[in-house]
Amino acid sequence: MNSPSSHSLYAQRRARLAAQLGAGGIAIVPTAPEYPRNRDTDFLYRHDSYFYYLTGFAEAGACLVITAEGQSTLFCRPKDLEREIWDGYRLGPEAAPGVLGMDAAHSSAVLDAQLPRLLENRQSVWYPHAIHNGLAERVEGWLNAVRARVRYGAQCPAVQQDLCGPLDEMRLIKDAHEQDIMRRASQISAQGHIRAMQRSARMLRAGEDVREYHLDAELLHAFRDGGSQYPAYGSIVAAGANACVLHYRADAAPVRDGELVLIDAGCELDGYASDITRTFPANGRFTGPQRALYDLVLASQVAAVDATRAGARFNDPHDATITVLAQGLLDLGLLDANKVGTVQDVIDKRAYFPFYMHRTSHWLGMDVHDCGSYVEPGETDRTTERKDPLSGETILNRPSRVLQPGMVLTIEPGLYVRAAEGVPAQFHGIGIRIEDDAIVTATGCELITRGVPVDADEIEALMRA
Repeated sequence: MNSPSSHSLYAQRRARLAAQLGAGGIAIVPTAPEYPRNRDTDFLYRHDSYFYYLTGFAEAGACLVITAEGQSTLFCRPKDLEREIWDGYRLGPEAAPGVLGMDAAHSSAVLDAQLPRLLENRQSVWYPHAIHNGLAERVEGWLNAVRARVRYGAQCPAVQQDLCGPLDEMRLIKDAHEQDIMRRASQISAQGHIRAMQRSARMLRAGEDVREYHLDAELLHAFRDGGSQYPAYGSIVAAGANACVLHYRADAAPVRDGELVLIDAGCELDGYASDITRTFPANGRFTGPQRALYDLVLASQVAAVDATRAGARFNDPHDATITVLAQGLLDLGLLDANKVGTVQDVIDKRAYFPFYMHRTSHWLGMDVHDCGSYVEPGETDRTTERKDPLSGETILNRPSRVLQPGMVLTIEPGLYVRAAEGVPAQFHGIGIRIEDDAIVTATGCELITRGVPVDADEIEALMRA
């Protein structure tokens, strides 16, 4: 719940959105529903990101309506003292205008009755498309109620627009308030990674049986201990060859002396995600082959970080990563130059793909894979065609996004070496990813997740502590 002092932040966002709705426009923004987990039990509730961005209100069962004239109306659950005994405090529509800075508030019980009246004589209606199951049908029901009154002079909105477009652009640039929350989320997450690293080495030194869930427990402890509400996504804690499974989930596999552990985990704090990946030796000491691959991935991340600055393109960090990895794969013998050719050939033929199959970055914010176009809006008509060398598919390329100060993206190169013919045995089963969160600045980027080290020597020193 936000204090009255935070009114202006959300009111400013609503005003910015209202100005983009056009004359006679109206926007409908519901929050997320509650979902049943099993009998008489719901999944832990998490609000809708678009709704929270505009309200700072985390209760379920709510809906926001904004008009082009800047009028904001909230529909929320009514006060119910009996239900509050079971489910907790409700703000209620009587208190909502004063607490949240709304112009008006009503019980969500009257939403279906009130929406047709609010939609009547409007030119266009905006709502998030393809986000809320059943919302389009519900909007159509409200519009049908307006159409039923045309004989009485009512006009029905003739245009339906996707509200995700303007909201995605707004959310793509993080303001100072958002950046501060994300820095704090990153600090909490970094402590979780440190705890997991140190526990792994400590238990192995003591001769104890270490499982992936032991390390996952350290993450969860640090997240809650730091004030985070919950993980931003399902934590990946992958021991040994499990690290070659990109979306592996923490399970009960043993953490063995001499193997690596890959942890991809971050907390959510006050609606904003962090996203960190670290790969470390379970016992605190890299072997020679592990260190060679690790240093290569780290060098590729350094190149990607150097390429991340205002005015650069979103694809530039990925291209920098690929160039370093391609050379390293040749140098280490994972790719045979006699078969694949030069570094440029490796890049052009995507010969690196068996070892590196994902992109280097994604947007980060209220969602761990945050909203926002990856194509520069003013250049969508500039297209080129290329044929993918692996699939043979013809791909239409458009210029990638120009980075601006306040954008936040991950930088996460990796290498995943599965046992295969022609792959040197000393690298089999090694999966490495290094991921940091970067706020774009005018001259470069601010890495907000370096509270946990990435240098191999520093990781070993940390794990000896």
